[in-house]
Amino acid sequence: MMLKKGLLIIFCFCNLLVIAQQKDSLSTKNGIDNPSLLTTHHFGIFSSRINPNFKYRPFKNPILTISSISGNNFHPFVEGYFPQDPAVREAQSKLIWYNRDFTFIDQKTTPADYLNIIIDAVIKEFRLSINIPLDKKNELGVTLRSYLITKGKYPFSPFTGDETIEWFHSNIQGGEDPFGRRYYGLNQVHFKYLDRNGNTLELNNNDFFIGGIELNHFYYPTLSINKTKNIFVNFGSHLGINTSKFNASLDIGVSLNAIKKLRLSNSYEFNMGVGMNVLRKNLINFKEVIDLGNNPFLATIESDIEITKYTQRGHYNSLGIVYQIQSRYNKRKEADYLKLLGNWKEINGGWHHGIVTLYKAQSNWSFVYTYGHSNYKLSLYFKEDFLINNAPDFQTGISLKIPVFK
Repeated sequence: MMLKKGLLIIFCFCNLLVIAQQKDSLSTKNGIDNPSLLTTHHFGIFSSRINPNFKYRPFKNPILTISSISGNNFHPFVEGYFPQDPAVREAQSKLIWYNRDFTFIDQKTTPADYLNIIIDAVIKEFRLSINIPLDKKNELGVTLRSYLITKGKYPFSPFTGDETIEWFHSNIQGGEDPFGRRYYGLNQVHFKYLDRNGNTLELNNNDFFIGGIELNHFYYPTLSINKTKNIFVNFGSHLGINTSKFNASLDIGVSLNAIKKLRLSNSYEFNMGVGMNVLRKNLINFKEVIDLGNNPFLATIESDIEITKYTQRGHYNSLGIVYQIQSRYNKRKEADYLKLLGNWKEINGGWHHGIVTLYKAQSNWSFVYTYGHSNYKLSLYFKEDFLINNAPDFQTGISLKIPVFK
């Protein structure tokens, strides 16, 4: 009930703000066209992570954004033991992770924390956002995000389904089934995680849930470098209310973004952007939650380059390349002594990724195409994980922006 009342208040507030707004044309370039490029990571989807903002200034009228994202996540079943005895930890840290000989007997003899995880699904994300200019220097963004767990069958996941990815591995790059998808079976949903506190997170095919509501405020200061160097800066403050039953909680964060604009000619424009943000996860838990990583902070650095070609009608086509790196979900020191058990005898490789990648920074490259029309802006992208951590392996997205209350 409280959530419904909050949404109603936000909606009414948005309507009051836009009454006197002026008309905008989306074919007027306003920084880098950067749709939501957040990954469909099976832990990350339960938290309100932060998207960089590479606009020069707020638009003159509110902008509605509708996004659909699809990512293939795959981790075979793996178990992790975390010895509690400092002497045992020290002994295990001297061995490479796959040679560690720790054997759990019981909590009295060999006390240890335990968890296990298996992830095999195509995760769909749907975002509905509105960005509202408050004045020439301030902007408010409201986002509702939701998720659907699927098998990824044709024709609904033509690029991110198991069959497409395994065809690519078999015929182009990677070799025949290097990580066990065919061994376990294609087009499956196995999404289950037992955390070290004994709590279980489990999702099944066609499960749908609302991930949360995000409030984002951006401040665009007027600086001398705006005109002299064509460099633009904005600051963001972020509040996320996570609403899933697995992680009902409150997140807060801050961000800093900078954009450099180069006008190459009357037809071409080049932009470079760098964004940094940090999110404090689970500042407040509304009830007992799943342990989605014991690192309380998620920090992200993103760099973008984009080239734009204007058409004779004043519209434009742009191509962008994005590199993004996010901090690890678990504290690094645990990786020095953890013991993993998995199906290493029958899988070529990657059986350990479900736990090991929680101790590594997540990095990926995205390639973005945008068409800017006076009445809408359409962006398409694909994202590739070149570290092969399968969280996700491959991801695609489409985003539509339209002005409202024109």
